[in-house]
Amino acid sequence: MIDATVANFETEVVEASNTVPVLVDLWAPWCGPCRALGPILEKLEVAYEGRFKLVKINTEEEQELAAAFGVRSIPMVMLLKDGQPVDGFVGALPEGQIRAFLDKHVPDTAPEAEQADAAADAEPESGPTLSPLEKLQQDLATNPANDTARKAYVELLLKDGHTAEAKMAFEPLAGKALADARIQALGDWLAAAQAAPSLPAVATLQASIAANKRDFEARYALAQQHMAVQQWTAALDELLDILMRDKSWSDDRARKTFVNILELLTPADAPKPAPGQPPVTDPTVESYRRRLSMTVLS
Repeated sequence: MIDATVANFETEVVEASNTVPVLVDLWAPWCGPCRALGPILEKLEVAYEGRFKLVKINTEEEQELAAAFGVRSIPMVMLLKDGQPVDGFVGALPEGQIRAFLDKHVPDTAPEAEQADAAADAEPESGPTLSPLEKLQQDLATNPANDTARKAYVELLLKDGHTAEAKMAFEPLAGKALADARIQALGDWLAAAQAAPSLPAVATLQASIAANKRDFEARYALAQQHMAVQQWTAALDELLDILMRDKSWSDDRARKTFVNILELLTPADAPKPAPGQPPVTDPTVESYRRRLSMTVLS
């Protein structure tokens, strides 16, 4: 198995396909189905004993190659012979179907492989049960422009503490934050999760606040620490304390973050109220909403 880049593509893929079929696996680190498919292809490369060559292309890092293959969803697999694509498939197929695909093109199929194909045809393999995170990964692999799935995916990644993956998944949404309250809220949460490791410890921040109640930078940093570990009411209390003393502190930063936390505490899939009926809200959210209104209007 070889990782292809623009620099080695001609040699490792195009020229190599003149002597042995080259199977190109186009994938991305955030793609759950890609991670499921990759080990199967690597296993089959060994099982087929050199009768085809496996090459992997990271579409996040090698966007020029991804564009050249016309990638619209991943995982995407292409088979090249004599420098030209001859066949391919999209999605994480079970091993039996991939063997059948290879046996159409790879020379000298072994009898053992034919028996495996017959068994696969007689008893089709069912894919593994996907977790909610993997299901969202699969949805995005099929349709990267699905903002609803992407927002839910970023939220689950942040809930599970996968900050680096959340940052990568959030990037296509960043430019839409001004028009979407949920994206703004996710961006604030992501910023807090990224900042938390470099912020002073909670005890240090609490000591600074005890010494100076108007140390708003320390209060905001403490709110970010609480956000990073999803201690939402503790974060709201620190922000409210800032607002009680300075309603427009730091270009309204405390109020905006307060509102964003209330958005995060409201389920994205909350049902819409019937016509003429008020929305059903969480008592905690409603309480902090009232406290914000009272603080701002006082």
